[in-house]
Amino acid sequence: MSQSRQLDLVLAWHMHQPDYRDHASGEFALPWVYLHAIKDYTDMAWHLERHPRMRAVINWVPVLLDQLEDYADQFESGRLRDPLLRLLVRDQAEPLTAQERTLLADRCLHAGNLGMIQHYPPYKRLYELFRLFEAQGHAALAYLSDQFFYDALIWFHLAWTGETVRRESELVTRLMAIGEHFAQQHRSELFRLIGELVRGVVGRYARLARAGQIELSTTPHYHPLAPLLLDFQSAREAEPKAQLPAAAEYPGGRGRVIAQLHSALESHARRFGAAPRGLWPAEGSVSEGLLRALGGKGLGWVASGEQVLANSLREAGRGAEPRSRYLYRPYRLAAAPDLLVFFRDDKLSDRVGFEYQKWHGSDAAANFVGELEHIAAQAPQDERPLVSVILDGENAWEHYPYNAYYFLNALYQALESHPFIRPSTYAAFLQAPAHESGAAPAVPLAAGGVPPAATHQLERLVAGSWVYGNFATWIGSEDKNRAWDLLCAAKQSFDLVSASGRLDAERSAAAERQLADCEGSDWFWWFGDYNPGAAVASFDRLYRGKLANLYRLIELPVPEALAEPISHGHGAPEGGGSMRRGTAL
Repeated sequence: MSQSRQLDLVLAWHMHQPDYRDHASGEFALPWVYLHAIKDYTDMAWHLERHPRMRAVINWVPVLLDQLEDYADQFESGRLRDPLLRLLVRDQAEPLTAQERTLLADRCLHAGNLGMIQHYPPYKRLYELFRLFEAQGHAALAYLSDQFFYDALIWFHLAWTGETVRRESELVTRLMAIGEHFAQQHRSELFRLIGELVRGVVGRYARLARAGQIELSTTPHYHPLAPLLLDFQSAREAEPKAQLPAAAEYPGGRGRVIAQLHSALESHARRFGAAPRGLWPAEGSVSEGLLRALGGKGLGWVASGEQVLANSLREAGRGAEPRSRYLYRPYRLAAAPDLLVFFRDDKLSDRVGFEYQKWHGSDAAANFVGELEHIAAQAPQDERPLVSVILDGENAWEHYPYNAYYFLNALYQALESHPFIRPSTYAAFLQAPAHESGAAPAVPLAAGGVPPAATHQLERLVAGSWVYGNFATWIGSEDKNRAWDLLCAAKQSFDLVSASGRLDAERSAAAERQLADCEGSDWFWWFGDYNPGAAVASFDRLYRGKLANLYRLIELPVPEALAEPISHGHGAPEGGGSMRRGTAL
């Protein structure tokens, strides 16, 4: 294929987990941060390290980095604040309590883990035995020994190790071969390996960034739905009939968005030694108000979902254009002239997130590359399309065989050796000579060269997210709106107490951190009867506990409403609910 069919590809992997810490007790309520660290963050770094010509954007949400640092401190100090890690090093001579046995059953033998359990016959036997006893009633579980639960604990962690760890760690191979009746020493060895992996994660990505292989971007600190904090009415831009909370607005929303943004930029520069060039707003959620708030902060780009662009072009009377004519280029808005806005290819992103897990790895990689070649073939002759594939960097892989080892390896091999598909980053695009629509390239091109995608003007931006181009995942239903009203009431109380000046600096700072945590998008994501019951109950309990702690920090009584669940789930969504497609099927 001729040079006129060149294509730039930006793979952006979004690394995020909400704050699972109970700040009242200092304990981690859920273990997903360190588990994703030893599986997905470790594997993703390995694949990039083994393919040095690959380029990608890695988006780290600051609250995830906060928790990784917390875990690093736990491993270094020995003061463990995660109950599963404490049990991993527990003296076997001390009997497990009923509460600890329940925790191990809930975490290690939950039916939701069956997709991982079934790959390991010894682990599957433990699971089936537990279900057999459980069917006889709760009292029957007392006949299961502590050794049974410790074996389940080890297998739970072995199942959560990354495929690259399994291939390189003598310990993991040995423990899998032993299979049962593990000794306390085995748990201690596994604990040390987990500590080494968790402590090494952030440094590996920092080295990749220093080598110029990846771009590191950020998100407002606790992953808030910034357009909704700014204006609930923004939900009606894509869904005019959306039901909104009783509260007219989130009190002081603009100040909170700016605070979360400043905290993210400061922490990113402190951790990685340089300010980020770009930002992935939480859930790819954007509005014109948010882009104005981002202006003047030293950022060069933001990104969102394809449907947001389609809605915006439709609003401007351009809805009949084929996506190949508008999707693969950056845009600029008058509301934020210093920012370029990129939009993800929902089709390709969803294939990686949901479809390729059902394919043979090399076939999936070949299909992905073939789709890119087709996009290049349809592109205008006078510019290089820029394709954005953006999705979670952790949640998809557990549904792939071998944690997507064969898919990612085949994909990266194909991309780094392809004659005209160029893996790149948004920062690299910003560094290239500017090319505005309708203008000649700023510098002469080499013979046969094709300029990068031209930046086009977007007349207006219809507020929305990467999920269906709207905010219905986080607002609009009775339970989601109730959650917003509870947060608005807490924020009003926070503002009144803060204005009174009766809190000392330390307590005021703790209260503001807890407020920022409550503003995260994840709590609203999980409310809804279409989500799994256990997940809804878990996140509902966490959210209400965080709001209750905020009231305690500002020295006010906890409202009785926080004692009642907000939502009840009984659904079985695709992928367990932790990811959603950008476009409805």
